[in-house]
Amino acid sequence: MSTDLRHRRPLRSALAVGAASAALLCAVAGPAAAAESPGQKIADALRSSPVYVDPSLSSAVDADDQRALVRQIAQTRLPIRVVLVPLVEGDNWGGKPEQLAEVVHERTGGGPAILITPGDLADDIEAKEWPAHAHQAEHAAASVYFDDALKGAGLTKRISRAIDIIKAGDGDQVYERLTAHLDPSGGSSGPRKPAAGASPVSPVVRVVALAAGPVLLLAAAWLLLRRRSRLRDFGTPFAMPRSVFAAAHQADEEGLRERAGEAVVRLGEEARAAGGDPAAIERALDAYAAAGTVLDRARGIPDLAGVFALVAEGRAALSPAPGTLPLCFFHPLHGPAGRRIPWRPLGRREQLRVAACDACLRAVRTRRAPEVLTDRLEGRPVPYFEVPAERSLWAATGYGSLLAGDSLAARVQRGDFTRMLA
Repeated sequence: MSTDLRHRRPLRSALAVGAASAALLCAVAGPAAAAESPGQKIADALRSSPVYVDPSLSSAVDADDQRALVRQIAQTRLPIRVVLVPLVEGDNWGGKPEQLAEVVHERTGGGPAILITPGDLADDIEAKEWPAHAHQAEHAAASVYFDDALKGAGLTKRISRAIDIIKAGDGDQVYERLTAHLDPSGGSSGPRKPAAGASPVSPVVRVVALAAGPVLLLAAAWLLLRRRSRLRDFGTPFAMPRSVFAAAHQADEEGLRERAGEAVVRLGEEARAAGGDPAAIERALDAYAAAGTVLDRARGIPDLAGVFALVAEGRAALSPAPGTLPLCFFHPLHGPAGRRIPWRPLGRREQLRVAACDACLRAVRTRRAPEVLTDRLEGRPVPYFEVPAERSLWAATGYGSLLAGDSLAARVQRGDFTRMLA
């Protein structure tokens, strides 16, 4: 490909990013704005105790419970922190535990950490770990949901059990054992999470938080200003934070287009600043150019999700971590996949192996339909992968899951995307 194409930035995207960056920097410069943010408040509290409980949840985890958890954490000698706040869609964290964890981790200065937070559903907790999988914390927390011995147990006991598993370092094994009887292809049923749209009564009372917009703006500014300092010697240095995907998932099409433009520009900056393998840098720059092509001609959310998939492909090329998975097959705005799983589309006999995020993995294993990205076919919304492959690059590739020996960038460069627009 030509040097001009590789280094060309989409004009509209660059202008949008410039305007957004200016607004964010102005917000950061505002008097005492960052110090008053909920994320900073939690980070400050965690400097004196590894357990933070919002006052509204003190009846679920009282002072004695908190002291017991602090003692248990101290015995592990691990950087475990517990953050319990009410979560609801539209709050400071977009109702997403992943975004809560990312912001708190940034506010505490980054580095190795394990954060335990409420999960998305009733009786559920989640863990986020930096560097990823160092102590199998995510599966340790996820396994608690499937443990019959903890049915009806309070939040404190569930967190305590997760801490024990994290200390033992066998979260993957425990999770596999507790979910082994769940057959995604239609076998025996077992404990399962509520179906999408259900309204379970959670022990963690979800309340509506105010002033979400300014806080998310400050969080985005913080992430933008510190993106260089996040490139550390552990983990995957070029991975986009999950908070980016959480925010993108909640955005409307125009907001998503802005975020996609910012991601494309950042990838170009990182690729040009990177050292190391020239072939890897070339692949990253190819992904950058392809992402710009898709962004310029994106017709809707499925195409904008493709921009994020191409950016992820470019960052994977720059990462030293081998075998980096693409974005979640079912809904790429869920973020990076955790593993590949067998999955059979409804009404079909063939089975696929697709990359899935943790939430979709749990849904498939409990025989629930995962949340999927939709596209339009003959005027009606359908799962994007039901669009004929000859009419959608994303259906043909599963946003990278269905590719073998090829790349999304190569498909865009040879004209597959633009040909399907005709």
